[in-house]
Amino acid sequence: MTITADIRPEPARTGARRQTMRRSLPSAVVALTLFLLLSLSGCATRSGGVAPTDVAPAGAVKPHEITWLLSRPADGAVIETMRALAKEYAAAHPGFKLNFITTPDRPSYIQKYETLAAAGKLPELFDTDATPFARKLARAGRMMDVAALLRSLDLYDKYRPAALDYQRFDDGSLYMIPFEYQAEYLFYNKALLRKAGFQVPKSLDDFPAMCRALRKAGVTPIALDGLDQWPLERYAALHPFRTAGPDYIRRLKLGEARLSNRAGREAADWLSELGKAGCFQKGFSSVGYADAQSLFTSGRAAVYNTGTWDLPSLATTALDAKIRDDVDFFTLPLTRNSVTASNEYVTPSGIGMAVNARTFDPLVRDFLKFALTRFPARYAAAGQLAPTIDARTVVPDNATPLYARAVAAADNIGKRIAMPWDTQLDPTTNTKFQQNLVLLVQGDMSPRSFVSTMDNVIRRNAPRYAR
Repeated sequence: MTITADIRPEPARTGARRQTMRRSLPSAVVALTLFLLLSLSGCATRSGGVAPTDVAPAGAVKPHEITWLLSRPADGAVIETMRALAKEYAAAHPGFKLNFITTPDRPSYIQKYETLAAAGKLPELFDTDATPFARKLARAGRMMDVAALLRSLDLYDKYRPAALDYQRFDDGSLYMIPFEYQAEYLFYNKALLRKAGFQVPKSLDDFPAMCRALRKAGVTPIALDGLDQWPLERYAALHPFRTAGPDYIRRLKLGEARLSNRAGREAADWLSELGKAGCFQKGFSSVGYADAQSLFTSGRAAVYNTGTWDLPSLATTALDAKIRDDVDFFTLPLTRNSVTASNEYVTPSGIGMAVNARTFDPLVRDFLKFALTRFPARYAAAGQLAPTIDARTVVPDNATPLYARAVAAADNIGKRIAMPWDTQLDPTTNTKFQQNLVLLVQGDMSPRSFVSTMDNVIRRNAPRYAR
């Protein structure tokens, strides 16, 4: 059976994480895609499964069709590279086919993914973040131990530690394969900062003053994709990472720390000050990804927080020549009491790929060995940052010097990662957090009320999250 259901893509979300403009799909489309998925995954299931650590099952490689359930842009570099590799593998293994079923809209994807998991109908390969739901699947023996798998393929030591660490569960176990590596920077317009008489901020605490200076100069300080909510939530994660380190969010989501702790209070106060200083464009909560990026690339906003996935738009001749030479970047500034280093910030490796233990067989292993061995070099050749240390990014011919500098900085990061909070908090808490965060920055909720409300929400949901 061959059924391929591609729902056309939106801009990719990273983090947490490539950028995805949130757009709800009609329920009929979701239902139809679920029907196709259930039919296809039923055809693909042909084995009783193996133990998660049985990464080298005995038997001959017998070609058959397999499926990858994805939450990535259908025309993105990851899928295009894997599609080419699958075609090469199929040429040498008649009868093999890799079906791609992609739903870049993350909420719709999660609905499909969790529905199929509950029905025991997940395909051979499927995308997931290191969420509590995924952890339950792993504990139930339904996902292959990726650390063991990569070691058996002699690939584990080739991966960037940061790329693997981003995919790990809190206990350090690894059940997802990274296909990307990204670094998030604050891109800025040098000319607009000069116009405001302000230098690159040395501390996060300098942001409100920077925003006021830019506003006084008639410039929008920071372009923000507020419609998708997670970009604003990224700002909420930055201050606590500097003042309390990466363990803060891990403890917070389990109810072992509180937002009323010093790090949480200071973060809420900082976010409130960003709002009071007019840091983001007016009506930011209704501005989407494309419009936010355009605000920066047209020279109307001074700062834009995004990742290396946006280098083709920000560091090539595709950028308007009028501002091309004025675009630069700085990494996450410290705070006066920072406990993390200047080269430690948000370095995601995107949503990971899990391998279904119920359908794992010699063919799936053999294909993964073929694809994962070749993928990094092919991906890097497209100007992307590969998840392994042995694949050097090929800077495009039309790149500005900024492109190579951004790639070089991504190769020199520290050990601690600032995890996006939208992949850490449980869904109920995260939804409430995002809603109240907008109110906090808009001035419709006080920092004290925000902290108190969210502590209560986490306290109600943390016990279920921790199970």
